[in-house]
Amino acid sequence: MRAPRFLVLTAAALTLAASLAGCSTTVALQPAEDADNPTCADIMVRLPGSIDGEDRRWTDAQATGAWGDPTAVILACGVTPPGPTEARCITLGGVDWIVDESRSPQYLVTSYGRTPAVEVLIDNEVVSSNNVLESLGPLVAGWTTVQSACVESDTVLPDAG
Repeated sequence: MRAPRFLVLTAAALTLAASLAGCSTTVALQPAEDADNPTCADIMVRLPGSIDGEDRRWTDAQATGAWGDPTAVILACGVTPPGPTEARCITLGGVDWIVDESRSPQYLVTSYGRTPAVEVLIDNEVVSSNNVLESLGPLVAGWTTVQSACVESDTVLPDAG
């Protein structure tokens, strides 16, 4: 009778140790202002297990996703929707994205004309920005509400090379 109890306690201890060891691989992020939007939850449960060859990692903030080790892609749902802008706009995966290239070779892209807004930070030296947005775009397009669109847009971003 003692053997099964010991096995149960040992299994519980091993499970606890494994979960504590796994904490070190969690990506620390801050949730967006509207992260508790129910649509963000719909998007989060459908995020892909990998993007452009980079595996998904755990995050510690609501409505966020991360891929790669070190992190190559970070997604946040519920960010402040961008207003009209003269910034570069691209259309990939069925979504208009506003592109901030000020962190090059990283791109910060934000869905435009959709609520809730989704922001993606992409390390263009590790993954193809185009592949990332083609992977995430249909998910964003399928769950967010279109309210407006870019007047002009490109269809690709330059990849690092």
